[in-house]
Amino acid sequence: MTAVADLILHNGRIWRGKAEGYCEALAVWQGRVLATGSPDEIMALKGAATEVIDLEGRFASPGLIDNHLHLLGTGFVMGMVNATPAFAPTVEDLIKAIAERAKTTPKGQWIRARGYDQTKYPTGAHPTRDDLDLAAPDHPVLVTRACGHITIANSKALELGGITDETPDPDGGVIGRSNGRLNGLLAENAMDLVYSVVPTPTTEQLIGAIEAGGNYLLSLGITSCMDAAVGQIAGLEEMRAYEFAKLAGRLPVRVWLTLLGDPSKSIVEDCYRMGLVSGAGDDLLRVGAVKLFLDGSAGGRTAWMSEAYQGQPDNFGVQMLPDDYVYERVQDLHDKGYALACHAIGDKAIEQLITAYEKALEKTPDADRRHRIEHCGFPRGDQNDRMKAAGILPAPQQAFIYDFGDAYVSVLGEERGLKAFPIGTWERMGMNPSTGSDSPVCLPNPFPNLYALITRKTWKGTVMDETEVLARDTALQVLTEYGAYSQKAEGVKGRLVPGQLADIAVFSGNLLEDTPEVILNDTKCVLTLLEGRVVYDAR
Repeated sequence: MTAVADLILHNGRIWRGKAEGYCEALAVWQGRVLATGSPDEIMALKGAATEVIDLEGRFASPGLIDNHLHLLGTGFVMGMVNATPAFAPTVEDLIKAIAERAKTTPKGQWIRARGYDQTKYPTGAHPTRDDLDLAAPDHPVLVTRACGHITIANSKALELGGITDETPDPDGGVIGRSNGRLNGLLAENAMDLVYSVVPTPTTEQLIGAIEAGGNYLLSLGITSCMDAAVGQIAGLEEMRAYEFAKLAGRLPVRVWLTLLGDPSKSIVEDCYRMGLVSGAGDDLLRVGAVKLFLDGSAGGRTAWMSEAYQGQPDNFGVQMLPDDYVYERVQDLHDKGYALACHAIGDKAIEQLITAYEKALEKTPDADRRHRIEHCGFPRGDQNDRMKAAGILPAPQQAFIYDFGDAYVSVLGEERGLKAFPIGTWERMGMNPSTGSDSPVCLPNPFPNLYALITRKTWKGTVMDETEVLARDTALQVLTEYGAYSQKAEGVKGRLVPGQLADIAVFSGNLLEDTPEVILNDTKCVLTLLEGRVVYDAR
């Protein structure tokens, strides 16, 4: 007996996946795709209680999958001062915005801002401690760069963190000074000196951030994401908050949890004792991998490179962890059954991580573990070959090309900068590369991501090595099927075929046929479904 559909979508251009192409109608039963085909074929599955949605000719696709973002961070940043170039294009604008927030913030309470990019300021210089003191002398203030690897602190924040002109740089961190005096800049592990004294969010605040960030993703057509460093803000309490959010119906999107595993901040040991290893959970909330930070960001000149940064002959970036520690740690986690998804942007960090993965896989073989290299910004050709041979997945964010491509050229030079995040190469090698936003580093908006995939253009129009451009259907495959593959879930989601989850996004424009500029500037998500339930409706 043929099942009667719970839901039918019809009168649309429904893109099921690269191999399957378009159909006009789709039926859903018990949260999964029941059938796809012509209107007549699908309407034959309609019953008395079947809900019917007329797409009015619009384009629909599998729900988008962001391969790497910080869901909690995305939710919390929504309440911070907006320091992005679009809202604060100069340091003076940033000072004004912080001063406005200070007027409504009780004295002594923290003021946080996120999103500045000094390479887009007219001066090209970071804000300073003195700038922030001018804006809010009676509050501790932290302003975090877009990349999340550099924070500027004012005098009160430095004092609360116990940082003085004589404080030595911590391992894997940099404390900025000008003429021997603190200038407020804290990079990589040095940020922990002030983060450790910022009040920890309550469980309810964590759940609220999960819910707010998740609803924001749904409004963009994103139905699944990876939370890229669970434990970074509130430790193990974040796992508890995710579970409570799920039980309370306040987890809007599917989340693949990546556990923070860095020394002194790791939540992995506690999770392991509770049996929370890779694969634990369900299709809504699942333990995915463990993350270690091996270097910083290219735009912040802290990604670990084999060649020095342009104009700074002694700066090769920051090595976060020693080789022996990384090799031993990766081996231990691999042997415990975890997948790893470690941050490595510069070619030296990528080399350290590939070597660690190769050693672990040689000692304890697993042909389908799918260890990942998060960002994987500037690999050498031989490193790509080794990744392919070992089954290691690149997990880049093409939104970086759009937002930061010009900064890469300015700090690395054209030869290295233009070749950033070579996704076309990985696709031709059959490595199934995924993509994402690293929100709140970039906005989770998928349209700049898609624009960069099909044009390799930055916000200024610079073409970042057009040999890495992808065809339209491949680009959309990267945002859907390959995102699922990166989570070992390609049999569950990422395509609209019978048996897969009915996670669907409907857009105002056609992502396969409209011009890149229309996709970037005019396209909106109008409807999002999770398991065949409407969870966002802008109509």
